[in-house]
Amino acid sequence: MKQDESALIPHTRLSRRLFVKGLAAGGVLSAMPRLLSANTNDTRLGSAPVLSGQLITLVIAETPVNFTGVRRMATTINGSIPAPTLRLREGNEVTIRVSNRLSVATSIHWHGIILPYEMDGVPGISFRGIASGETFEYRFTLKQSGTYWYHSHSGFQEMTGMYGALIVEPREGESIQADQDHVIQLSDWTDEDPMSVFSRLKVQSDFYNFNQPVVGDFLQDASTIGMKGAFEKRQMWNQMRMSPTDLADVSAATFTYLMNGMTPAGNWNGLFNQGERVRLRFINGSSNTFYDVRIPGLSLSVVQADGQNVKPVSVDEFRFGPGETYDVVVEPEGDAYSIFAQSMDRSGYARGTLSVRPGLAAPVPELDPVEWLAMSDMMGAMDHSSMKGIDHSAMKGMDHSAMEGMDHSSMGHSMETNPLAKPSQTVRHASTEYGPSVDMRVDTPRTNLDDPGIGLRNNGRRVLTQADLRSINGVLDDDRAPTREIELHLTGNMERYSWSIDGLEFGKSTPVSMRQGERLRVILQNDTMMTHPMHLHGMWSDVESAEGDLLVRRHTISVQSAQRVSFLTTPHDVGRWAWHCHLLFHMDAGMFREVVVS
Repeated sequence: MKQDESALIPHTRLSRRLFVKGLAAGGVLSAMPRLLSANTNDTRLGSAPVLSGQLITLVIAETPVNFTGVRRMATTINGSIPAPTLRLREGNEVTIRVSNRLSVATSIHWHGIILPYEMDGVPGISFRGIASGETFEYRFTLKQSGTYWYHSHSGFQEMTGMYGALIVEPREGESIQADQDHVIQLSDWTDEDPMSVFSRLKVQSDFYNFNQPVVGDFLQDASTIGMKGAFEKRQMWNQMRMSPTDLADVSAATFTYLMNGMTPAGNWNGLFNQGERVRLRFINGSSNTFYDVRIPGLSLSVVQADGQNVKPVSVDEFRFGPGETYDVVVEPEGDAYSIFAQSMDRSGYARGTLSVRPGLAAPVPELDPVEWLAMSDMMGAMDHSSMKGIDHSAMKGMDHSAMEGMDHSSMGHSMETNPLAKPSQTVRHASTEYGPSVDMRVDTPRTNLDDPGIGLRNNGRRVLTQADLRSINGVLDDDRAPTREIELHLTGNMERYSWSIDGLEFGKSTPVSMRQGERLRVILQNDTMMTHPMHLHGMWSDVESAEGDLLVRRHTISVQSAQRVSFLTTPHDVGRWAWHCHLLFHMDAGMFREVVVS
């Protein structure tokens, strides 16, 4: 491909039936020189090797790939995408030797695994990284079981192929009974240089959003709410300088969505025999994509969330963001079923087939229609009936200048008998939110956990919500009441493509301080229009209801727009830990904090 062609913007590609479905045989190319041409079909597909034992060797290197008809270089572990699946055992000490054959430094983070901070794999926080040509030895004891994953925490390497599944088998034997067990790792691939994609977003945040309102949308609104209502609706969004379809930063305009390293055209197959119970371990290993997953014709029994067993709940569909995992059990009776994972912005999908023999395919659903954000997605629970023609400046909330300089991280309710029995409902904006890095603030956030999210409401299917999940065990290993409360706000400015916490990008913020062994409550409030999957390293997040009832243990919590979510945590291990949005570009743009446990 010519150099100038590699830099072409992706707008012209959307005409290829909405999004790039990729090559049927797209994937990692053989390392043999004669097979490095762009049109070769000799590839390794959907077959990540499985490694087990207490000593594992991993090699990080560049490897040629071809997902779309264009040869590119990927960052691989042991030459495969996804990286090898690691099957380990709870209670064992494991040693993992990682050799870096890249020309730049690298790292591996063991997502959701509780371990010493020096082994957590975050350069600049827990260690210095693995320099080119070096080998680093990770050593830790597995204190948990379940479905997890691992990925690079250096630059955009995760986006270029550096991710894999990590399965920890229970020491006492598996309590989830299944005849077949398949890992399904979802990801996203772009033929563009990830830094170029990021740079375009910094210049124009909606560069990849091709679901912008058009004349047809206006005419449809006019037919349902009248011409005046349609004009007022457009006027409101124009005054706010925001897009009602701003659900994802990066779309199928550049992404090819992958299932176990295979394109939609490649159609990954997971096999079963009729009459069997099949366990599917879904891992969202994407860089920037929320997926809505369903298997038409099958009920999904959700049995695990983020590696922790939950009371089974039967649904038709679930949404999960980067970093999250869900295990489901299905009982197929037919020959073939589509595993359909559409992106939240409805620009494309990953898909595969659950079948009784290789090569079968089932009908693939049409993408659901794009839905506009509602006022509740932006402003929360307040009455919006009088907001017609609202000036954008009103979106920034009332004047809280009197609160500047107030330490809102540990405020309680001194007038109450038991001030921390329930999470605080009083919104406290930090003084640092009143600056150029923040374009909106929410004063009346939603606290309900039973909302499946934009695009999934009232779609005729049973959709999983956070309120449905209950941990079978694990949450109550610490039943103490919290002794203090930390409140953090997820903030951003879409025009600047700036993302932050409390209005401060990483580098301008100070660490969050926690004490070893303390029980504390964390409140996360999303003051932006986008959903953020927040991942706290080194400790569990025990999600609670607005009434203070413990629900489910997670390591990654997706906080919807204008939503306020709280959880309890106990930091058992001293050290320096990372806390960030798992949308890779949001993290890199500043939605990242260091946590110091002393």
